[in-house]
Amino acid sequence: MSSYNIALNFEDGVTRFVECKAGEKILDAAFRARINLPMDCSDGVCGTCKCRAESGSYDLGDDYIEDALSDDEKESGLVLTCQMVPQSDCVIAVPASSSACKTGQSRFAATVTKVEQHNDAAVVLELDVDGAPPVFLAGQYVNIDVPGSGQHRSYSFSSVPGSSAIRFLIKKIPGGVMSTWLESAQAGHKVELTGPLGSFYLRAVERPLLFLAGGTGLAPFLSMLEVLVRENAQQRVHLIYGVTRDLDLVQVDAVEAYAARLPNFTFSTVVAEAASTHPRKGWVTEHMPAECLNDGDVDVYLCGPPPMVDAVRKHFDENGVKPNSFHYEKFTPNAAPVAA
Repeated sequence: MSSYNIALNFEDGVTRFVECKAGEKILDAAFRARINLPMDCSDGVCGTCKCRAESGSYDLGDDYIEDALSDDEKESGLVLTCQMVPQSDCVIAVPASSSACKTGQSRFAATVTKVEQHNDAAVVLELDVDGAPPVFLAGQYVNIDVPGSGQHRSYSFSSVPGSSAIRFLIKKIPGGVMSTWLESAQAGHKVELTGPLGSFYLRAVERPLLFLAGGTGLAPFLSMLEVLVRENAQQRVHLIYGVTRDLDLVQVDAVEAYAARLPNFTFSTVVAEAASTHPRKGWVTEHMPAECLNDGDVDVYLCGPPPMVDAVRKHFDENGVKPNSFHYEKFTPNAAPVAA
């Protein structure tokens, strides 16, 4: 391979991708892309360019001093971008804002290809990107400008990274700005998008995964599942999809399709409404099998409304559940997601 895609995740949630040539250092690749990562000496002496490598393989060489990067820091995933030479695609957390690094959000245009209604619960919006396919990490979101309103709304990709055909699962909000526009949106209409954004994304898969989705919080998991299929992931993956009403269970057929395509993938659905005839009623926390938590050797991903996120966190605390990692994203109808 002659080059690698490097995702630079900044503290303010902005993600920028740069191409790093074989044998090239991250700092130099970023500079070519006019992104000024923190640096001073560029010789592995000062430690100013220290970042965290969250995924990927790389070589740091031995041309730096321990005062700049200790062995313990290296073992924990810290790197010096002035010395780091990637050997695969990588994701790097940069301890600075995008504005401080003289960069910003990417914008791109797309054309509506399909608007699919799902009861009174949600809409699937399909777009075809005008130009190069957007690069993002499975789980991330974009801001979509609502035509004619001067406002934007934030939605997670439900489609796989690297495709010019992109999809979003959008909750219907009576009188909502986006919901109102979608009532008349047709194939051929144009929209503008900004992103990718967010620190909620699929990390390297090294142990079993537990996905917890609330309502249209299912969207990022559809993107993640497609990536897992393409990577031929062998770890156990279990998805619990919780909603308020029976009618809120949308795109279950898409989830079922992944059960046939992805080895060791299982899922269950839960409905909270007491009047429901669904076989599993109540909250997601009441239908969380112990085996899915794997005695804590599990990576948990959660995307849903704030009450659900808070309930799961409380459940873990009260029951002494300490997963290897816990990544979550809260969303509200009129605000950008908040990830942790």
